[in-house]
This record gives sequence, structure tokens and C-alpha cells, in this order.
Amino acid sequence: MELILVRGLPGSGKSTFAKSLGCPCFEADMYFINEDGVYNFDVSKIKMAHQWCKDRTEQVMREGIKKIAVSNTFTQEWEMENYYELAKQYGYTVFSVIVENRHNGTNVHGVPQDKLEIMKERFQVKL
Repeated sequence: MELILVRGLPGSGKSTFAKSLGCPCFEADMYFINEDGVYNFDVSKIKMAHQWCKDRTEQVMREGIKKIAVSNTFTQEWEMENYYELAKQYGYTVFSVIVENRHNGTNVHGVPQDKLEIMKERFQVKL
């Protein structure tokens, strides 16, 4: 059983890559999409969004789904800890995949350039 954590900056193609894996995929941004499919980000609800993402992931783990993807920026190691704990609890092998923005994609959620720079600076990689 596999848990694939798809990491990268906004606009890198994380969501597109995760969806190409042919398995259930979750991301915190899904929390902000209403029933009409409209994205309405609210920074005050970011903690709830990440909890929602973790809860959905655990739900499909309990169902025994063989492969699951979680697509979030995951710029720092601690942001993935909950998923590593879930994987251990439910017997999943974790793969961390970084998606690079080599195609000059633009982030569909309009993250300002100054915020992207901060995210770049704090992005942690474990080789």
C-alpha cells in the first residue's frame, strides 16, 4: 500500500500530477471549493482545511485503498509528519515526490510572488 505525498510550489503542477496517478487524491485546497465548484480561499480556515485533508486521507486508508496521493505544498518536513504517522498506523509505504515548475506554470490560486519567494526559501528537501 502506498501513500504518495506530492510536494511543490503553487503552479508547479502538483494537482495535475497527483490526478494522473489514478488514485484518490486529496489536497487542502479542496476544502475551499464550494458545491458550485468555485474556489474561495479563506486564510482563517487554513488549519481546518489541512485537518479536512488529513481526515479524508485517513478515511480511505481505513477502507484499505491501495494507493493514495496527497498534494500540498509541504514546504517543510513538519508539514508531512501527520501523514507519515498515518502511514505507519495503517501500513502504507510513503513516497515523497517533488514537482518542479519546469513548464513555467502559473498558480491558479493567485498566490502573490512575494509569498512564492518565501515558500521557495523555506522549502526543505531530504536527500
